[in-house]
Amino acid sequence: MLRERLAVLRAVLAGTPGETHDDAVQRITTLTIVAACVTSSLVGVAIVVLLLTLVLPLPVDPFASQTALRNFVAIAIYVPFALLVGVRVGRRIGDGATVWMREGRAPTARERRRVVAMPIRLFSMQLGLWALAAVIFSGLNLTVDALWAFEVGITVLLAGVATAAVASLLAVRFGRSIVARALEDAAPQRYRIVPGVAVRSVFGWALGSAVPITGALVLCAVALGQEDVGRVELARSVVALSAISLVIGLLAIVLTARSIADPLAQLRDALGRVEQGDLDVSVPVNDASEVGFLQAGFNRMVGGLRERERVRDLFGRHVGHDVAQRAMEEGVRLGGEERQAAALFVDLVGSTALASDRSPTEVVTILNAFFAVVVEVTRAHGGLVNKFEGDGALCVFGAPLAHDDPAGAALGAAREMQDRLVAEVDGVRAAIGVSYGTVVAGNVGAADRFEYTVIGDPVNEAARLTELAKEQPRLIAASERALEAAGAADERALWALGDAVVLRGRSAPTRLATPA
Repeated sequence: MLRERLAVLRAVLAGTPGETHDDAVQRITTLTIVAACVTSSLVGVAIVVLLLTLVLPLPVDPFASQTALRNFVAIAIYVPFALLVGVRVGRRIGDGATVWMREGRAPTARERRRVVAMPIRLFSMQLGLWALAAVIFSGLNLTVDALWAFEVGITVLLAGVATAAVASLLAVRFGRSIVARALEDAAPQRYRIVPGVAVRSVFGWALGSAVPITGALVLCAVALGQEDVGRVELARSVVALSAISLVIGLLAIVLTARSIADPLAQLRDALGRVEQGDLDVSVPVNDASEVGFLQAGFNRMVGGLRERERVRDLFGRHVGHDVAQRAMEEGVRLGGEERQAAALFVDLVGSTALASDRSPTEVVTILNAFFAVVVEVTRAHGGLVNKFEGDGALCVFGAPLAHDDPAGAALGAAREMQDRLVAEVDGVRAAIGVSYGTVVAGNVGAADRFEYTVIGDPVNEAARLTELAKEQPRLIAASERALEAAGAADERALWALGDAVVLRGRSAPTRLATPA
């Protein structure tokens, strides 16, 4: 249990809730923000007491019995009261904005606005409590000395501004997990109540510069009104104020900078992953400012890239990856170009009997296994499965991509394809024909509907050779021209020339070659 809570706490502090349950994220985030607000308030109270008792030059003795008694009694009453009110109101603000998380549903638009407005509402609530404290303590000390009352009031007020601002920045940081869940499925939009990057930067400057400078000016004004303030006392006050201002200013600037730098670092890392080809990446949209628009824009961009890759993959599966790649690189136009290519045609033997003896589901399973072997072998030899025609397939070597030895590749593919079909697809016999020559390869059809195809005498000859291959011992037949065009002597040695025959639909005889 403790380990799970620590894991949720780490996710909340990192602003990346991941798959953590909504209820756990809401509970841990609310407790963390409340703890941060209470801690910062107590530190603010301690700083005020330290300044007004030991650091600042004062017109009265703060330890005088009557003055000390009324102030410490007021502190003992008001601080617990303010903490109680702050915790209850803060919890109400947080619970009201995150009721959708406890109910396990998506937030409404109004609830999203409440979520992104939490830091501002907490800031306003805390500033109101500190302003009330300034009024109360100034009034309590007004009867003692007007200058003393003014100094008490302005010190409490300035400390309150700094404390409330730091608590607000902590709420922004610790609330990122809830914001990420709230904006998860929402279109990015500008929330007026959420300060942008420029306002945050000015806010950080104000905490680091404007508030301490105002305090120094007040100190100087008070010192000018007191004739008995010595140089050592004044110098000690300036040093103490400067040290406190440096710490608070540094904390404010760090929190402001991290609220911008952390999301940008996540985006940088995510962009690096996209550059390396990883499209299964996204960044949490945990900011409602311009940074959030950037995060949402990145996620939309990657989503578009994923969709493009999916379409590209589908396109490649339909027309062949080589054809798809060429179309993307060079564009698509009707027409073609002449190529010296080899055509391999493969056809199932006895497909009619197969369809009558087997169920449709079994036939489809057999065809898929058959075509899987055809595709794998063709790719392995550098060819392209141009089209599936019923229970056959036309494979091309040398188009659209050039091939060093298209004829040799087609002959080698025919032998390997037959061997693998016999070994891997039970009960199936396939005839294979191989031819070689000049073809026209390109896009054929209309402007709005076309396909990449290969046209030419070698294609027709390969189909006719497939018919004759059914009469050969190994069910493979190639043309003499294909054998002569093969560049690899080792491949040619595996084939033997046979008789010349006149193929159906042709007038000139074609000499056959079969595996030796």
